[in-house]
Amino acid sequence: MSGPVSKVTAQGRLIVAVPYLWLGLFFLAPFVMVLRIALSDAATALPPYAPHFEGFAALRDFLAGLDLENFGLISEDPLYWQSYLFSLRIAALTTLIALAIGYPLAYAMASAPMRWRAILLVLVILPFWTSFLIRVYAWIGILRPEGLLDMALAALGLSDQPLRLLNTETAVLIGMVYSYLPFMVLPLYATLEKLDRSLLESAADLGATPLRAFLTVTLPLSLPGILAGSALVFIPAIGEFVIPDLLGGPDTTMIGKVLWTEFFSNRDWPLASAVAVVLLVVLVLPLALLQRARLSRAGEGGAA
Repeated sequence: MSGPVSKVTAQGRLIVAVPYLWLGLFFLAPFVMVLRIALSDAATALPPYAPHFEGFAALRDFLAGLDLENFGLISEDPLYWQSYLFSLRIAALTTLIALAIGYPLAYAMASAPMRWRAILLVLVILPFWTSFLIRVYAWIGILRPEGLLDMALAALGLSDQPLRLLNTETAVLIGMVYSYLPFMVLPLYATLEKLDRSLLESAADLGATPLRAFLTVTLPLSLPGILAGSALVFIPAIGEFVIPDLLGGPDTTMIGKVLWTEFFSNRDWPLASAVAVVLLVVLVLPLALLQRARLSRAGEGGAA
């Protein structure tokens, strides 16, 4: 009996170890490399930094000469912390707008006849078949003065003046919501499709109005999809570079643009690495809250 049990236990440990190995190779190791560069000094060389840490043998010297000036500069220079705050606000607004649009869309898809669901799902995924850059460039033609949007409004008699949306925060939000909306719809659809419709019928039999049935049955059961979709939208949105660069103006500087500038224009790799480390730390908090909410929800479901 011990042979098969040991074999199963070893296989189980191997299965559990695979994701940890993946995270170690593709998350922890790159993070350590970036942190090492963040604790270095900028230098005119290739690579453009002078490391302080060159192995565990020099750990004592490394700790003695630890230089946190890059992190201090981030806290002192308004450019960096304002970029963080602006990126957080844009990412939060993008997530909320995507949820407001994506939830009814996913609910309609999940409520559609079975023969139509696959077609609707393909229509949601269809934009991914086109280059992301081309789709963003298309919005330039739509939002620019006297572009497609202004022409359509003028033809309908709704406006005779250009809206001048391009190079504004509104244009950035439009581009972000359009680009990341499928990431909100797909988890919501996957959750709502599995919803037991008999629960809604039972709620109606007990006298619940459609609104009350939605708030007490559908919404709580769809919370895992909401959390997953929000994470899939918020995390990439906060570090977005292409959309703010093409659709935004000088007042829409997000942290992704700052990273690009420091890495490739200023070639200050230590400072750029420090910006990236702080961004990761900023993302850890909402991720931890989402994970805690998911586990709490799973625990409540198991107890029920």
